[in-house]
Amino acid sequence: MEDDHITTIGTCFACKRTFPYTTANVTMITIDPETGLPPDRTVLGTQREPTPEALARSAPEPVCPDCLTRAREFKERMSSPMPFEPWRRPGPD
Repeated sequence: MEDDHITTIGTCFACKRTFPYTTANVTMITIDPETGLPPDRTVLGTQREPTPEALARSAPEPVCPDCLTRAREFKERMSSPMPFEPWRRPGPD
């Protein structure tokens, strides 16, 4: 378990910036290098059953804390209802 606390320099899968991390404290996402997507996702973002070949060639990739924060903020914005003002027909008042 000593390897979990060694600081590593890696590239964020999302933004491609380099950042220092420890393997015990970083969020990893499994990516299929052939498609560039998680093995259980399609190009449209839908979920599917991963093939054994895709699972075998997939490798974990680190994601930086900045990208995780942006993803959480995006999720919060998308889950809150959008305010719409009522539409009024233009015409004489």
